[in-house]
Amino acid sequence: MIEALALRKRYGPLVAVDGVSFKVEPGEVLGFLGPNGAGKSTTMKMIAGFLAPTDGSARVCGFDVQRDSLAARRRLGYLPEGAPGYAEMAPGKFLGFIADLRGLRGDARRQRLAFVRTRLQLDAVWDQTIETLSKGYRRRVGLAAAILHDPEALILDEPTDGLDPNQKHEVRGLISELAANRTLLLSTHILEEVEAVCTRAIIIAGGKVLADATPAALLAQSRYHDAVSVQAADSIAARAALDGMPGVSGFEQDEREARLYVFPQGRQPRLGDAVADRLRQRGVAFEGLRQEHGRLDEVFRRITTAKAATAPAAKGAA
Repeated sequence: MIEALALRKRYGPLVAVDGVSFKVEPGEVLGFLGPNGAGKSTTMKMIAGFLAPTDGSARVCGFDVQRDSLAARRRLGYLPEGAPGYAEMAPGKFLGFIADLRGLRGDARRQRLAFVRTRLQLDAVWDQTIETLSKGYRRRVGLAAAILHDPEALILDEPTDGLDPNQKHEVRGLISELAANRTLLLSTHILEEVEAVCTRAIIIAGGKVLADATPAALLAQSRYHDAVSVQAADSIAARAALDGMPGVSGFEQDEREARLYVFPQGRQPRLGDAVADRLRQRGVAFEGLRQEHGRLDEVFRRITTAKAATAPAAKGAA
């Protein structure tokens, strides 16, 4: 449904995207992750047809974005970074204009406008000019424009940027709802969003794909995966009680949160039970204990900083 084939974008000596390839299948939500300047937005713009690649190609629903541009764009919804709109227009007028451009007529037009108005909670600002809207409302208007024509594929660049926690929850619910019978590619800086809505994630840095896996597989690469977190008033006593325990490879103390992390030696899916038993046997009180799934931010930093450390000085990304 969405496919990138060795996409490359060069601006003089600057290589913004360097041979990026991936395929997103129907029903998948692919999270596109990377530090600022990694090449995420440039890649998405090439797939959406807003930028011509220097080399390589992209397809949407089987249509080459450069050779069959109109056919590809008819099947695609795109929310760019910043979600530009006509500042002097109200959301109702703007979305009506988008509906006309998309060829929506009659009942279909009315139904789709009513759907985005309700689903994205735009009632309160429907007749207010876009230039007076908050960043969160402008983002919702942009998302409404992207899904108005009920596209088969969606590319969303930071869809929850500027939204408050309640609005983020609503948009994540909408993304999960849309993913049931569509293909979604979304970029985000919010790693919890990847765990919440994505079925797969790609990490990009320096214009290259460095990792492509499910969120669970990425979490399994974390040093905190299967570690046991113990919250105790006396974390030093807890560490002393656990020192030398079989199946434990090391410790990390967080004195600010009075928390001790106990790291497993190899795969230890029931280490939490063993740690709790040991603390009770040694008479060490603890308020909370849990086995960690891993930390996506730690995996992200390790992958992207390793790339930054080895990247040639002449290359960069936008």
